[in-house]
Amino acid sequence: MNSGAHPAPVASLHWPGLIVGLSIMTVGSVHPLLFTDAQGQADHRLALALFWAMSAGLVRGVGFVPRHGLWRRFFSASACAAALLLAAWLRWGL
Repeated sequence: MNSGAHPAPVASLHWPGLIVGLSIMTVGSVHPLLFTDAQGQADHRLALALFWAMSAGLVRGVGFVPRHGLWRRFFSASACAAALLLAAWLRWGL
């Protein structure tokens, strides 16, 4: 008997986001100087951008799409790309 409820959508992996998230996590763990400035001090703005890209990549990469619009924007594939561009600009001034 059908209760009228719609089945939950099937989550699918988003490989580019997952690869970005796992890459930042792995490289940051192996080479923590990635998050420092030229003087060896912690670069908090760069770390924030990279952690945002990592989080958005992992959340979207495993196929989770938040229901609330604000969180959906913060953890989307485009947010991951924007955070990576911000990190590149902060690191190299591109």
